[in-house]
Amino acid sequence: MSSALSRISDEALITVDNLVDRAGDLLRPTMRFGVTGLSRAGKTVFITALVHNLIHGGRLPLFKAQQSGRIASAYLEPQPDDGVPRFQYEDHVRALVDDRLWPQSTRAISELRLTIEYESASAWNRLLSSGKLSIDIVDYPGEWLLDLPLLQQDFAEFSRMAVGLARSPVRADLSREWLEAAAGLDVRADADEADARRISTLFADYLRSCRSDEKALSTLPPGRFLMPGDLEGSPALTFAPLPDLPEGSSPSGSLWAMMERRYEAYKSLVVKPFFREHFARLDRQIILIDAMQAMNAGPEAVQDLERALVDILSCFRPGRGNLLTSLISRRIDRVLIGATKADHLHQESHDRLEAIVRRLVARATEKAGYSRANIEVIAMAAVRATRETSAKRGKDTLPLITGTPMKGEKIDGKTFNGNTDKRIFPGDLPEDADSFFQQLNSSSHDATPQLNFVRFRPPRLERTAEGVTLSLPHIRLDRAFEFLFGDWLA
Repeated sequence: MSSALSRISDEALITVDNLVDRAGDLLRPTMRFGVTGLSRAGKTVFITALVHNLIHGGRLPLFKAQQSGRIASAYLEPQPDDGVPRFQYEDHVRALVDDRLWPQSTRAISELRLTIEYESASAWNRLLSSGKLSIDIVDYPGEWLLDLPLLQQDFAEFSRMAVGLARSPVRADLSREWLEAAAGLDVRADADEADARRISTLFADYLRSCRSDEKALSTLPPGRFLMPGDLEGSPALTFAPLPDLPEGSSPSGSLWAMMERRYEAYKSLVVKPFFREHFARLDRQIILIDAMQAMNAGPEAVQDLERALVDILSCFRPGRGNLLTSLISRRIDRVLIGATKADHLHQESHDRLEAIVRRLVARATEKAGYSRANIEVIAMAAVRATRETSAKRGKDTLPLITGTPMKGEKIDGKTFNGNTDKRIFPGDLPEDADSFFQQLNSSSHDATPQLNFVRFRPPRLERTAEGVTLSLPHIRLDRAFEFLFGDWLA
């Protein structure tokens, strides 16, 4: 009964928030744009490049409103939500442009308002439109998005799924200490705070080890265990799934009851507020993924990325609503999956990367039962750190990329100093996405291509004769803009 009342209360609050938003839209058209990404996919860089290119009139040939000259100006304004930290755009631009360093990843929610003044392509729209669109960019960790399915799971179901994943071959060594410690506890015995702290710490250590570069696993809820913030040490983060729970309900005062209560507290204090205050108010969404890192880590990492996409796509309220329903509930009607770091490959492999990720998304979409919303996949680099070149090897021409590897990066035993450009053969992706997934399903270690994955420093930006810094170079950022915003600026 209390769960049903809580759900009704949450829906009522969402409705009120959306009515307030829509009332404001009548005076000033506003789109709420969610930006998230799985670990190290580059969402901070994406937001910085988005704003920088629009403010500085970047080279965006496939973004029709910009290419046709209908965008008069773009500028930042104070964000509407005073209780949400501001995305520190200026600091991130300084890191990229002046220091040639990648900005620090954001580990909490942040927001930024970008306003575009434009002329509609339609004479009718020019009569009705104010010619001004505000885009409220909501930046949040992908781990928070992966928490949303927890709202549909009780503690027993969460434990079964988490323990089942932990026992899979790719995770078994990482989870052994936590699972052995948890299996040694009597879940029906009286709750002990020391036991709760010990197994929750071991569980969090296991999740962190799954996220390492070597494993590159993506399905890692609960997300706040990886980025606790001000909740660190709180009871809401001092729990863990329990293996092999017996049938029936938890005895009062038991360790099992404590874990169950704290899991529900996590959902109430962490997951529900994020869903109600932010996710349920979005109009458009981009999800950035680092598919190449998963491919480098092996078939299990690619399969785990697909599992994460299934969980993510199951979260969305798909499709457009009619006029009445859009007043009381927003619907994310376009979702872009951005396969980032395309600049780490020669352009010959860009279409192959896009085809593999498109097939991965199609498989996840089918499993999630999610087909109505408009989903697009683009292989992209929000900031292009390399340029393309080639070298002769006998009668063959070898496609290469040139950039400045970051200090400490290694290839073939050579360690780079962070100051010298280097020509690198990045490896090839398979031409046929179908054969890639056939091999992947065989769980063969030869199923994923071997890439020379090197992290490069941001590029040196060109300057005009007057000393003006040009916009950040990119790959297919204009395609992303057209899909995400083009219809709002038509």
